[in-house]
Amino acid sequence: MFDLKIVGGTVVDGTGRAAFAGDVAITAGRIVAVGDCPGAARRELDAKGAHVLPGFVDVHTHYDGQVTWDEELTPSSLHGVTTCVMGSCGVGFAPVRPGREGALVELMEGVEDIPGSALAEGIPWGWESFADYMDAVGAMPHAIDFLLQVPHDPLRMYVMGERAVAHEAATDDEIAEMRALLRGALAAGAAGFSTGRTDNHRTARGAATPASEVDARELRGLGEAFRGLGHGVLQAVSDFDMISGPERFDPEFDLLEEMVTASGGRPLSISTMQRDHAPEQWRRIFARADRAVLRGLDVRCQVGARGIGVLLGLEATFHPFMGFPSYKDIASLPLAERVARMKSPELRARILAEKSDKVAGDGTPIPPLADFFLANLDMLAMRLYPMGERPTYEPKMDTCILAEALRAGVPLLERIYDALLEDGGKALLYFPIYNYSGLNLDVVKEMLTHPRALMGLGDAGAHVGTVCDASMPTFLLTHWARDRADGLALERVVAMQARDTARFMGLVDRGTLEPGMRADVNVVDLERLSLRRPVMQRDLPAGGRRLVQRADGYLATLVLGTLVAERGELTGARPGKLVRMGRA
Repeated sequence: MFDLKIVGGTVVDGTGRAAFAGDVAITAGRIVAVGDCPGAARRELDAKGAHVLPGFVDVHTHYDGQVTWDEELTPSSLHGVTTCVMGSCGVGFAPVRPGREGALVELMEGVEDIPGSALAEGIPWGWESFADYMDAVGAMPHAIDFLLQVPHDPLRMYVMGERAVAHEAATDDEIAEMRALLRGALAAGAAGFSTGRTDNHRTARGAATPASEVDARELRGLGEAFRGLGHGVLQAVSDFDMISGPERFDPEFDLLEEMVTASGGRPLSISTMQRDHAPEQWRRIFARADRAVLRGLDVRCQVGARGIGVLLGLEATFHPFMGFPSYKDIASLPLAERVARMKSPELRARILAEKSDKVAGDGTPIPPLADFFLANLDMLAMRLYPMGERPTYEPKMDTCILAEALRAGVPLLERIYDALLEDGGKALLYFPIYNYSGLNLDVVKEMLTHPRALMGLGDAGAHVGTVCDASMPTFLLTHWARDRADGLALERVVAMQARDTARFMGLVDRGTLEPGMRADVNVVDLERLSLRRPVMQRDLPAGGRRLVQRADGYLATLVLGTLVAERGELTGARPGKLVRMGRA
């Protein structure tokens, strides 16, 4: 007798083959039959009219702190993700010298827009080595599985102290010590190593990240830690030719290839997106990845499913009026009171007549994006869109804020002001920055269909006041596999975020619905599947806020055969575990 049988659904098994009608039978957390599954089961789950898909594997999250206080790992677990990978972009919380925890909090707060107060209060600490960190979080119950990568910045800071922060070159002895520590973490089951080489990443004090400009010696030395091991991936984010001009592109890519070669050829993924000031750079990254593959290296371009940008709102981290003097006078008021004050004609007129200061109401510097946005308002407003209850991430041009202002015959800034006050001040404006130079997602389709593409860049757990891209798995299913006229086949979309991401990480026990595989399963009403507008929740430690986006249409999500979510709500089950790579 089976433990569970999912009956009557349309199976998309993640292998890429055509969808088919059939059942899925599960015993002891494993799939034992797919298709025709004669025999009784202790429980049946009705999937008539729905699609049965493998659980999704998200290779790019920043739950490194959240994993210590959030057993549910939301919102990923609400979007069909059954395994997530953290430790991305070179930032994290281990290894750490006792007494130096605050430096890592400051780093994560600046790079990933996670409130430092939430991290300081929520993380229990108590570890020093990366293996200690793995033991600590591995002992905690969770709804879904997770993997941990070793981040470059904490590793460098642990070995080099203030010299790391000062961007000094590592000595041979220091590289050897970092290599040994990385090797020890990999031997303990760490999934890989990540490094960040971008000016866009800054600490909370605005300083460059410790590993942002390390030389080839250090990256080669760290790559050597993988030699002789049968597992482990490499992950990098880099500005490439945006560092100091086009002449730096190939040398920078060469440097990353040297790290891969030193590792014995471990797989590498590189964060890849279209930037306005270098709109064709992404093509060069893909071209170099193709050349690397011809040399026998496994280099992937990690891409997102939509435009990557920010959400503007009165509750969000950023909105254009945050530096206006009269707004700063009321910035600390509760939202309802603030909105009421802003609706008064006198205050509205006063704010709209002002210019932005360099400091927000709480004394923090105004983000550079705010200055840039206000200085280029007429140009950027073409890609600023109201986000309705059912968000559209490829909106029509005539729905942008600029078009609304022109139709209403009002100044642009006035229309933005009024839009932010809608829905009691909870309204959000969507401003895609990357992947949207053409004011559509055509370039994203090119990326997604390239053979070197790896689905990622959701940044779940990060940028909590500006974005909620943990919902990308749902967006892939709705926008690309169902709604866009020239979209992608459902079978391909499912494989991209299940089998392909799992195999890249070296996971061979999940990602497809086949006998012998883990019973990580989603049952989805594809016709009804839809994203809701992100909402601001105060559920972080220390009263911290974050944007959380939910979805309708997920009927069930199973992890190792256990129902962890049903009809969009988590069940309280905790079958999730830390996956230690290199272990049976």
